[in-house]
Amino acid sequence: MNSTKDNKTSQSALQYDANIDKTIPSYRLFHDETVNLVKFGMPKPNSWLDTGCGTGTLILRAIQEFGKLNFVAADPSEAMLEVARAKLAELSGVEVKYILAGTEQLCCADTFDVITAILAHHYLDIESRIKATRSCFQMLNQGGIYITFETIRPNSEQGKAIGLERWRTAQLANGKTPQSVDQHLQRYGIDLLPITIESHLDLLRKVGFRTVELLWASGMQAGFYGIK
Repeated sequence: MNSTKDNKTSQSALQYDANIDKTIPSYRLFHDETVNLVKFGMPKPNSWLDTGCGTGTLILRAIQEFGKLNFVAADPSEAMLEVARAKLAELSGVEVKYILAGTEQLCCADTFDVITAILAHHYLDIESRIKATRSCFQMLNQGGIYITFETIRPNSEQGKAIGLERWRTAQLANGKTPQSVDQHLQRYGIDLLPITIESHLDLLRKVGFRTVELLWASGMQAGFYGIK
């Protein structure tokens, strides 16, 4: 297998952690905002599903903040899950269940207090995105909280052009080569299938969330949450 094609991102699983901050300038902030929101929206969670878990960084952060919950890590990439297993195996006494599946295919008998999907659903076409979001809603306990961060689509072509140029400049400033930046941004609209902020909010409402909010937005990424 080509090492750059062992998952849906633009980096191989082994290179992901070293490059994600260069590619998504606010990536760590997504985790900060997620953990902070859970503290207020679900202060004492017992169970947490991280779908599209990647290399397990968010689960590691959640363990540090909330202790030994019932964690499930799901991802469609076995290579990503292997990295996550190795990273989380270093934590004594922590058990994580791993599932090889994307959210739109995820079949899990458990239900959860918290479900997170960080940069996981912007690879999906609209039908698969609806299916994935509905699946998250169904797997939540009543009163549970769903949090997602995604690359977004601006409302206008001019907004898109400005957003992509700002993203290009940020990646170059973070040390990526012009070629790697071009390769990443060329995926926008082809491998990355973003929708607008309002479409995100509307989707959460349509699948049944009683509380729907924009959590964070900057540049070409935004975070959202829904409470069941």
